[in-house]
Parts: sequence; structure tokens; C-alpha cells
Amino acid sequence: MITANYILPSKKYKQRITVFMVAAIVVALACFYTNFNPIGIFTQFRYVRELIGDMSPPNYKVLSENSSTLMSVLQTLSMAFLGSLYGGVIAIIIAFLAASNTMRYSGVRMLARFVLSFLRVIPSLVVILIFVIAVGPSTFAGMLTLVIITIGNFGKLFTEVIENVDNPPAEAIYSVGASRMQVIRYSIIPAILPTLVANLIFAFDVNIRGAIALGIFGGGGIGFQLQLAKSVLHYKDVSAIVSLIIVLVILTEKISDYLRRKILGEGKLK
Repeated sequence: MITANYILPSKKYKQRITVFMVAAIVVALACFYTNFNPIGIFTQFRYVRELIGDMSPPNYKVLSENSSTLMSVLQTLSMAFLGSLYGGVIAIIIAFLAASNTMRYSGVRMLARFVLSFLRVIPSLVVILIFVIAVGPSTFAGMLTLVIITIGNFGKLFTEVIENVDNPPAEAIYSVGASRMQVIRYSIIPAILPTLVANLIFAFDVNIRGAIALGIFGGGGIGFQLQLAKSVLHYKDVSAIVSLIIVLVILTEKISDYLRRKILGEGKLK
């Protein structure tokens, strides 16, 4: 008599099959509703080859002969710096109002946390469009947008930094009769200052990329120059400006990492 041994699929295998099927259905529905043909990824590369041909070789003369290009780089750096500075300072102030160990009134904390959450969920493109309508296409509109983005992105981070301060130093100052403002001044601020400065430098690093992207939508700077070159079909100029942007982003990132390591100490930067 021959007996057959049947191996039933494990629970983990069934879970994987279920996840795969659900993901496949979601992808299929997304392609259907967006009228997207996945096969086009493999058949439409001729347009990419044509574009690469139009962009080669880059016209690097535009960087030296056109003074507005280098001026736009300075505008982008200024936008990122001012957006990080003003946005970071405002974010720190709101963070002190939102932190439980620096603000005793729960209503104020809830309002500050709501403001940070509200600013964090607004898309940056919506913000730049609002400021472009309000003040016109300019670097000023881009800088104001970066201020809002910095407050939303770093306000919650600063709040957590403040709340994670060790309690013993603050309690020691409280025990000798110090006020809440004195505890903040002599205990909390010295403890969080290096981290805040390092995060502000990181905000500048992030805002460089944001300033470039916002420039395409009217925020000025090198992104606006890229948009102008694209709109008049000067693709060789576009490739030269893109090369400049890549170099600018890499240099900014390296300098930012170096400064943050010096502030936080070697090996603490992740």
C-alpha cells in the first residue's frame, strides 16, 4: 500500500502570496486608472536617447559667458540660507512652546503642535504657488516658501530634542529656587544648542535642493534659469546647468556633513 505525503503550504508562505496578489491588483488598478502601459517602459526609450543626443555635449560656455547663471547660484544659496535661518529660528521658538518640559500650559502646547502639524502636511508646491500669486515670481517667494517648509519639517524634530533633555540638571536648578525661564536658559539651552545648530546646518543642506526645485515653479535662482533654458529648447544649456546643480549639491552636502561632525563630534553623524 502506497501512502502519499502532502506538504501543506506554511502560514508564512500564504501571507507572502496574499501580499503579492494584493500588490499586483493595486498596481494593475493604478495602471488602468492612469492609462499607463507598463510595456512602454521598455519600448519608449528612443525618446530618452533622442533627448540625450540633444543635450550632448553640454554648453559650458553658458556658465562663463552668461553672468545671470552664476548670479542665480548665489540667489539659490541665499534663499536656502535665509530660509533655513528664519525658518529654523521660528521652528525653535514654536518647539519651546510645544515641548512639555518648557511649556506648562497644555492649551499652548496643543496649539503649537497643531501649527507644526499643519505646516508639515502642506505640499511645498502649493506653498510656492501661493507666494508666487502673493508677491510674484521671485527669489523672495522662494525664500518665504523655504521658511514655511523648514518650520514644518524641523519644528517637530526640535520639539523632540527639547523633550529628550536629561532631567537631573534641570531638577538641580529648580531645587535652588530658579524660575522656569532660568532653567531653560541655564540647563536646557546649553544641552540642546549643539544639536540645534547641527540640525540647522542640515536644514540648509536640504533647502539647497528645495530652492532648486522651487525655482522651476517661479522661486528664482538656478532652478529658474534651468526652466528658462528648457522653455526655449536650449538642451545643451540645460545639461550644463544640470551639471552645475549636481556639483553644487555635492559640495553643499560634503561641507554640511563636515560641519555637523565638528559640532556633534566625530562618529556621531548618521
